[in-house]
Formats: sequence, structure tokens, C-alpha cells
Amino acid sequence: MKRTSKDSRCKLPDNTALKQQQLPAYRLQLSATGVLSGFFATGVFCLGVGIILILSAKSIKEIEIKYTEICGNCAKLREDATNFDKECTCSIPFYLSETMQGNVYMYYKLYGFYQNLYRYILSRSNSQLVGTDLKDVGNCAPFSKSHDGTPIAPCGAIANSIFNDTIILSYNLNSSIPIKVPMLRSGITWWTDKYVKFQNPSSINLSSAFAGTTKPPSWAKPAYELDEEDPGNNGFLNDDFIVWMRTAAFPTFKKLYRRLNRIQYFTEGLPAVTRFRGEKSVVLSTLTWSGGSSLFLGLAYTVTGAVTWLASFSMMAVHLMLKDRKMLFIQQ
Repeated sequence: MKRTSKDSRCKLPDNTALKQQQLPAYRLQLSATGVLSGFFATGVFCLGVGIILILSAKSIKEIEIKYTEICGNCAKLREDATNFDKECTCSIPFYLSETMQGNVYMYYKLYGFYQNLYRYILSRSNSQLVGTDLKDVGNCAPFSKSHDGTPIAPCGAIANSIFNDTIILSYNLNSSIPIKVPMLRSGITWWTDKYVKFQNPSSINLSSAFAGTTKPPSWAKPAYELDEEDPGNNGFLNDDFIVWMRTAAFPTFKKLYRRLNRIQYFTEGLPAVTRFRGEKSVVLSTLTWSGGSSLFLGLAYTVTGAVTWLASFSMMAVHLMLKDRKMLFIQQ
């Protein structure tokens, strides 16, 4: 059967500008002057922002107190895992050479602690941390169950290795009696972590919600007794626990511990850092509008601006060389 001309015409696209590809188009034609101006402007912007960020980071006042060697007796005590419930204290006097204006934040800093290991990062139970199933410990090996088969809550290597040194800050003001400085435990976590990623199991009594589970081997207290002063700061919603569970990308890192003013006394609780040949320290620091004392962002902007300027001068030199050759050819 032959195809008629009418059938052929019915299969043709409509005679519109869209279907016939007749829409108006614009081809961007950049001149050498426009391109070079854009590169120069980008370089100036990046260099300016980088210099401002570096100066802002340099204005931060920070002091670091290392206590690994001074508290060496506590480290030896912690080498035996059975001594996790024994208290060990040491004190470190220090002097602030200059006044820290504004809000002061206390961090703990660890050297040589690799939180970025793949198996370490996977050793956790997200269904536990959102309070849906405390018995889900499938991905938490080797800290999934105790020797008698009881599920661990919170389970996993990250939770078991939590930083639990108790740091107490005090100062002497015209007296030999130390005065304890009040510290704020709240407001040190990310909002999404506190209200989205971590939730306690729904129950009238938090201790009954954790019934049928046991604490991690290195913990001195169960999760529902982490903060005896604030009942709302217990379980998976404990601020210190949430901060620790956000793993660091590098082996040397610091994490926010408290919001306060000064420091002197320490109570050891973390399993000895001598096991991973690391160090521990406490950092007191102020903040600026751009954040902490890290120079990475400022240096990144500065390097980007410098490279952009170098590319601009290179392209301008090539453009002038080609322009001179074209003029010479026309003269001949």
C-alpha cells in the first residue's frame, strides 16, 4: 500500500518557531578587553577577600595548654582498660599574657587521633542515634554487644572512644583559693545534629528507654547519666556526645568543649593517648566574624587571586604578541 502525500504531511512537525528551530539565538562574542577585565576584577576581589580573612584570623587571641606529659601518671593508669572507673586528677597553672575580649571558647585538641579511618566511620548505628531501634547494632563491630550478648547503646567505635576528660577552669584573684569559672555546656553543637540527626527514644523515663542495653566498654556511666545537672542533656542528645560523633577529617583536630573564660584543673577520663602515640591539649580562643583562627580560607582566596592575576598577565602578553604580528602582516 502506497503512502499518500496527506499521510506524510500529518507526521511533519508543526510550523512553529520552536519545533522548526527558528527561535532567535544570541551568540556571546567576548572581546579580549572584556575577558582580561573580568580576570583582573576576579583577581582583585579574591586577593582583597583573602587578605581580609587572613588579617581577621590573625587578630584572634588563642592559648594552648598541652597536658599529655604533665598528666602522664593518669595516662599510665588508663592503659589498663579495667581502670576506666578510677578517677585521676592533675592541675596545670598558666598565665594569660593578654586580655581576651568578647566571648571565649574552650576546645580540646587531639594529635594523632585518626577519626577518618573508613571502618571507624562506619562503626555506628544511625537507627540507634535517632531513637528508633536501640537493638540495631549490625554495623557497630567490634563494639556491638557485650560479652554476655547485651546490645551496646550507643554502639560502635566512635561512641566507645568519646573524649570524656573533665576540664575544670578556675582562677586566683588576690587569693590562694581557686574560684571556679562557670562554663556553658549548651550551644556547642550544630542545629541539624541536635534536632535532626540525634534523638532520644520516646519514653517517659530515659533510663527505662535504655533498658535491655548496656554502656560502651570505655564509658564510666550509661548514656542516660552523662549530665546529672541537666536532665535534658542526656542520652543521644548530650552535647559532648554529639560533638564527638561528628568525625574529623585530619588526625590533628580540635572540637568545641565549653563556652567560658579561663582554665587550670583537669580530671582525666579518656583512655590513654599513649595507645595511639598522640597528645592532648586544651585551647582557649576568641572568635571573629569570619570564624576561628584557621588561615585556610584566607590563603585559598589569596592563592586563587594570585593565580587569576598571573593568568591575566599571561593572556594579555599573548594577546599583544598576536596583535603585533597581525599589524606587521598588514603592513607588508
